[in-house]
Amino acid sequence: MYIFCVVLIAIACILLVLAVLVQSPKSGMAANFGASNQVMGVRQTADFLEKFTWGAATVVLVLSILATVFVGDHFKSANASSATSDLEMLSAPATEQTVEMPQVEVPAAEEATPAN
Repeated sequence: MYIFCVVLIAIACILLVLAVLVQSPKSGMAANFGASNQVMGVRQTADFLEKFTWGAATVVLVLSILATVFVGDHFKSANASSATSDLEMLSAPATEQTVEMPQVEVPAAEEATPAN
C-alpha cells in the first residue's frame, strides 16, 4: 500500500506542476495584459484550473499522510530478517579469546664504566 501511495503522490505532483504552469499570473507585469483573458470564456478555464490546483494539493497532502501511516508496515517486513540477525549477534555470548603475546628477553643494561 505504501508503494501505491508513493506512485499516486508522484502522479499528483506532476499534475499539480502542470496546472500551476498553465495558469496565467494574476499580478505583476502580465496583469496589465489581463483584459484579453475575459474574451471567449477564458475566465471559466481559470476557475477550473484554480480549483484543480487546490484539489491536487489536497490530494498530495492526504496521500502523504496515508503514506506515513503505511511506511511502518512496508519497512518492517523488508528489514525483519536483518533486524533479527543483528539481535541474535548482540544477544549471543561473547567468546573469550586470549591472545598470547610473544615474550622477548631484554638484555640487562650493562653498567656504564667511567671513561677515566
